[in-house]
Amino acid sequence: MIDTADRLALHELIGRYCDLIDSCDWAGLAAIFTPMATFDITDVGGPRLDGLAEIQHHMAEVARHPLAHHVTNIWVDDSAEPVVVHARFLGVLDDRRVATGHYRDELERTADGWRVTARTYRAQRRP
Repeated sequence: MIDTADRLALHELIGRYCDLIDSCDWAGLAAIFTPMATFDITDVGGPRLDGLAEIQHHMAEVARHPLAHHVTNIWVDDSAEPVVVHARFLGVLDDRRVATGHYRDELERTADGWRVTARTYRAQRRP
């Protein structure tokens, strides 16, 4: 089990990711992901990104980002290894529609703090 300070750090990590994306701070993603992290966006037609450099390149050069990223309903599952954080995503699009989805992050504690080792994004769709 992790303590309250770790839970707070994990919540802040998820929020920090959204601020970095919205401010186009691609170098700052090193404070979110491990160097060998993966990011799976295949559910929305994107690739599976392997490694921090590929994640940064995709975010900077390929991705079409919403105007703003927001996360909510964050909860931490520390019942097994790795620690997993779940969060709901709301993204305001250019045409004022809202995209919704789910982040599932596997995390590890590094010498520099908690980092995402694997992120999966799934779109929220109506049945």
